[in-house]
Amino acid sequence: MTTVTLRPMTPAEFEEWQEQLAQDYAQEQVAAGRWPREGAVQRALDESAGLLPQGLDTPRMLVLRGHDADGEPVGRAWVALDSPRGIPGAAFLYDIEVVEERRGRGFGRALLVAVEDAARQAGATTLELNVFGQNRTAVALYDSAGYDVVTQQMRKTL
Repeated sequence: MTTVTLRPMTPAEFEEWQEQLAQDYAQEQVAAGRWPREGAVQRALDESAGLLPQGLDTPRMLVLRGHDADGEPVGRAWVALDSPRGIPGAAFLYDIEVVEERRGRGFGRALLVAVEDAARQAGATTLELNVFGQNRTAVALYDSAGYDVVTQQMRKTL
């Protein structure tokens, strides 16, 4: 089985990740029809800054890099140890991503398992997340990893 170890992000990794995260999140929001394209990246940056006001030093946040057995980077993850909905014991997975060239080799599942373990060790009893419906690969991963749908928003183009 593929295994992933986690460590905190470095400041340089954090800066690079924030820019990439904003680009990706803005693109997902625009594609989902939730945000207009204009200003979407700045809006994503602002949202992230609001959630991580002290950057890497923001309390109750895990901002992590995943590495394979050889120490090579395979991905990243961001977990809030407090649910944004105020659910006791629930942590929230804001971001998880496998490096593009490492995808399709079991690192997504291994990274998710490592993140779940880190959240559990930090005192969480459940882990929540949101996933965009068009991200079929992620939906399938979470489903196969035992995640249940607790809310669902749907849309039909007329």
